[in-house]
Amino acid sequence: MNTHAKDRRRSGNPAIRAAADRHVEAGGPARITWRDWVGGARLRTLPLAIAPVAAGAGLAKLAQGFSWTLTLLALAVALLLQIGVNFANDYSDGVRGTDAHRVGPARLTGSGLVNPKRVLATALVFFALAAASGIAAVVISGRWWFLALGAAAILAAWFYTGGKRPYGYAGLGEVAVFIFFGLVATVGTVWLQTELEMQEPWIAGTGVGLFAVAVLILNNTRDIETDRLAGKRTLSVRIGDRASRVLYVICVLLPFAVPAVYSAVYPGMLLVWFVLILAIPAVVITVWGRSARELILALALTSFAALAYGVLLGVAFAF
Repeated sequence: MNTHAKDRRRSGNPAIRAAADRHVEAGGPARITWRDWVGGARLRTLPLAIAPVAAGAGLAKLAQGFSWTLTLLALAVALLLQIGVNFANDYSDGVRGTDAHRVGPARLTGSGLVNPKRVLATALVFFALAAASGIAAVVISGRWWFLALGAAAILAAWFYTGGKRPYGYAGLGEVAVFIFFGLVATVGTVWLQTELEMQEPWIAGTGVGLFAVAVLILNNTRDIETDRLAGKRTLSVRIGDRASRVLYVICVLLPFAVPAVYSAVYPGMLLVWFVLILAIPAVVITVWGRSARELILALALTSFAALAYGVLLGVAFAF
């Protein structure tokens, strides 16, 4: 067994130890399966990509500019970009050694299961596919300025954990998530299909963005101690556990100001209140939960709440 494999078997991350054991049991490098790659894609984060597009599509319908083609292309951009971000983070955190401290499912790079260059290449493929979908949407819509917006989104995705000074390590991840998974994705989906100027896309984008921020805060709250060991100064590391939980609660509950404000104009907003069925248990678990398993459950509930919020908000505006 080589020195690197021995180090991984002594890792504080049980997932990395398990991966190293697979290496030993196989008498060499563990065989990578499609499940490992699916795990690397982190499919549980995809609701955050779908929610703003769903809300924006409903608003485009409201503005009588809805297009299935453009909506599906916007959705493709959001999903492919999210998967690309996940693989890019896997690569960047892995080569920095950050994932050696985390507790949770083994990452492809950090566990040593996959050559980092393969993970990086996979991230770049998904970024390229997202760019191709975006270019197709621009050509169809004729809104060429969206090319600059798409380039900014890809750069933001890479420098979240990539580059010499990743902003995700400086406590600015929540700002980027709010901007790109809230305002840009929601308003962009609307503007891609109509030139009608309304305040609703910005308000809806704010609500969706706050949910996305809540998911990131909860994820980083769970990882405060391990991120601190790795030198990753997330917002949660900077403000501490209690303040992070308070901020999470604010970000989950504040979006319900949108149906409260618009319920008199759009009767369908009544549906959005049903999201509280998911949101309230997530808040309760986050406030009183202490174990990583409890916070992971709250994380799943919050992700599905974000998806339900975006979809129902879109339905309320459309119908």
